[in-house]
Amino acid sequence: MLINGARQIGKSYLIRYVGTQLFTHFIEIDLREDKEGPKVFANVRSTEDFYLQLGIIAGGQLGDRSDTLVFLDEIQSYPHLLTMLKFLNKEGRYRYIASGSQLGIALTKSTSVPMGSVDIRQMFPLDFEEFLWAMGVGKEAIQTMQKAFEARQSLNESTHDYILKLFRYYLLVGGLPDAVNQFLADRNMVAIRKIQADTHELYSIDASQYDEENRLKIRKVYDFIPSALENKKKRIIVKNIENKEGKQYSDYENEFEYLIESAIALDVNAISNPRFPLAESVVKNLLKLYLNDVGILTQILYSYNINAILNDERSINLGTVYESVVAQELRAHGYKKLYYYDNKHHGEVDFLIDDFDTLSALPLEVKSGKDYYVHSALTHFVKTPDYHIPQGVVLSNEREVTLKGKIIYMPIYYVMFFHRTTKDEVILPPLEMPSEA
Repeated sequence: MLINGARQIGKSYLIRYVGTQLFTHFIEIDLREDKEGPKVFANVRSTEDFYLQLGIIAGGQLGDRSDTLVFLDEIQSYPHLLTMLKFLNKEGRYRYIASGSQLGIALTKSTSVPMGSVDIRQMFPLDFEEFLWAMGVGKEAIQTMQKAFEARQSLNESTHDYILKLFRYYLLVGGLPDAVNQFLADRNMVAIRKIQADTHELYSIDASQYDEENRLKIRKVYDFIPSALENKKKRIIVKNIENKEGKQYSDYENEFEYLIESAIALDVNAISNPRFPLAESVVKNLLKLYLNDVGILTQILYSYNINAILNDERSINLGTVYESVVAQELRAHGYKKLYYYDNKHHGEVDFLIDDFDTLSALPLEVKSGKDYYVHSALTHFVKTPDYHIPQGVVLSNEREVTLKGKIIYMPIYYVMFFHRTTKDEVILPPLEMPSEA
């Protein structure tokens, strides 16, 4: 198994915890540390070479396949080991799990990734439901809320107020495990903000370590994301990244790819012709980028002013924050590609996702203020006959779930129940041969 994801989201901790629970022998090797130090695995080119070095390091701890898990952390440090996983798996001497903070980049650049021999999983910061678990909200309560969501019903006022309050806490704390643990320990926002600021800086430093030639451009793009989101259209205007006229999308394509594949930014692409499947209609140069953690964003935007979010102050537009958390939730729930609708005559719709049940696009509009009924672009979108849109969704702070025409209004926290459905198997019907005339 390969676990991909950004730094500081708990990959190693989770693997270590589960590995020691399920296996008698758990061996952990930090390949980034090895590359910077003894380089034991640098010249390993065969499984026998690998077993020799593994035996030297952990010979007394090795059992067999049934009771031994070998954890290769930061495996992207040695891309040749990615290729070797196929052969290690085939020989079946032990079980293996690997992770890396820049594994996504290594996977896109490698021509010999053993697809089919490894199970690749993407990990994210804690989503809102997981934050609720941490806050002590029980499984039964969440299941009850999910049933209400599925039945398109509202929660009662006291439950709504409590969950919305926790949602606002989540906007401040985000999903970095260290930040959540700090919040649970003492609610100290100064300490929480330091964790978020340090992680934001760490992501920037990682960029310079990965790509020496383009490190300044990567950092400029990454630092530009919050200010881009504060603009009306929220998309990346490439000429503003370095304040240079004549710059084009292609001038930053590698930098965008780094931020997206390293999982520190989430991309949302424009769609001009919203027909299912949406991937066929992407307008590539109209890109929105969101940070991977909403807590990092609110640290940048509001620092220690927590009242901007907790008190729902009218002078503060939280649209950027609400859109960011929706992008984060959808991405974590299996929507590998996110889109938005862009039309110069009718405006924009915040998000489009593929609805595989109706084979159509599902538009989502996110509202942070009281004017949640005002959405001319969404209204036009669902009424356009050529688009064949059965329903649109508006997410806001309002408690009541209501349906007006094709648009359903529901509270913002219900986004935690939007999941890309997956099936274990799909069986084709038997092929019937045509009868002879």
